[in-house]
Amino acid sequence: MTEKACCGPGYSSPQEAIKADREKLVYTIAIYTGTGIEAPDYLATIDVDPESPTYSQVIHRLEMPNIGDELHHSGWNACSSCHHVSGKERKYLILPGVRTTNLHIIDTATDPRAPRLHKVIEGDEIKKKTNLSGPHTVHCLGSDIIISMLGDADGEAPGGFLHINEDFEIVGRWENDITGMNYNYDFWYQPRHNAMVSSEWAAPNTFMPGFDLDDVSAGKYGHSIHFWDFEGKRIEKTVDLGEEGMIPLEVRFHHNPDSTHGFVGATLSSNMFHWHKNGNGWEVEKVIDIPPVELEGWPFPVPSLITDFLISMDDRFMYIANWLHGDLRQYDITDPSNPVMTGQVWMGGLLGKAPTVNGHRIEGAPQMIQLSLDGKRLYVTTSLFSTWDNQFYEGMKEVGGCMVMVDCDTEKGGLSINPDYFVDFGKEPKGPSRCHETRYPGGDCTSDIWL
Repeated sequence: MTEKACCGPGYSSPQEAIKADREKLVYTIAIYTGTGIEAPDYLATIDVDPESPTYSQVIHRLEMPNIGDELHHSGWNACSSCHHVSGKERKYLILPGVRTTNLHIIDTATDPRAPRLHKVIEGDEIKKKTNLSGPHTVHCLGSDIIISMLGDADGEAPGGFLHINEDFEIVGRWENDITGMNYNYDFWYQPRHNAMVSSEWAAPNTFMPGFDLDDVSAGKYGHSIHFWDFEGKRIEKTVDLGEEGMIPLEVRFHHNPDSTHGFVGATLSSNMFHWHKNGNGWEVEKVIDIPPVELEGWPFPVPSLITDFLISMDDRFMYIANWLHGDLRQYDITDPSNPVMTGQVWMGGLLGKAPTVNGHRIEGAPQMIQLSLDGKRLYVTTSLFSTWDNQFYEGMKEVGGCMVMVDCDTEKGGLSINPDYFVDFGKEPKGPSRCHETRYPGGDCTSDIWL
């Protein structure tokens, strides 16, 4: 990548971007949906400056206008894919409500420490105009924005992709053809290769009430990934990952725009798959297999449940969150076909290896993760989805969620939980809430795509 491509909108050099990352804030989604507390979900602003008197504290809470959104993932209106667009600024954070389909447009630039609501695109309007619901992944697309939608207006599969413009107006559906797609979830595109990859979870009507193992055997969860002709907006190839690839969720290409290498985590099967393009087209191979563990009281071995992973900005390290086992892993992926585990820490989880962290009881386990631009600090939150939280970690209603920071050795590899950082969402003013995805004001490892 050139230095220009590495910076993203608003920064003149990578050093300036990293400086902003170190000195400012992070934004983390917090939810009350499904907790029993009748209050809106909100965006928490957290101070991550170790020199600040409010370090590792929530310093601002922006509540959504309605109750019951189930904020889940988020995304920026601008990233490095629109670096060439004059005047484009990473100013607005888009917060989708999975249950309501509302899209909340948040102004984070006017006052970064106290974001404000700019606009709401009502879910009913989206359903009426596009027959889509259940917004999930948000990526900027040059000037415009596309969002993966998990269902139709009635909450049934397969969903599709919503296209909105830079003024946050509904353009319509983005895709021209979804033939071959049974379900939808995450996506990532690589413009230099005219490629996009998408994954599959389940219909909203299946996953929203909670997890039922019978739904897996009934074929109600996905096990395929799709390679798209990005310019043609249609699926070029579908790869069925089979039983070893049940519920493929997060997908990540390398950050290097020349690379065709990428990964997808098969959540239920607890495997990582690597893809790349060769002379015969797209090739997919399993490269990490995390075995299930026998646990008293469980009728079957407990899978690790890979719920999130990311790749460092230099494409050297991969970080994997195992939500049921309770561990976070670091892999050196210098050779993408042969990842080597270089670090591991434990927090929470069902295996009982780390019931407390920094003196705090943990209900939940590593779930969503976000890495600093310099690769040294990994922020980890513990909530997956309200109904799934309630099934697997009943105690989360009492103690809420938390955010932990993990220090990453970027020279030799290795992980350690920072003893001085802990954000306790169990002590929020309206009662215990749960924290999910985190974003940096200056851009982050899971949002920027380079041309």
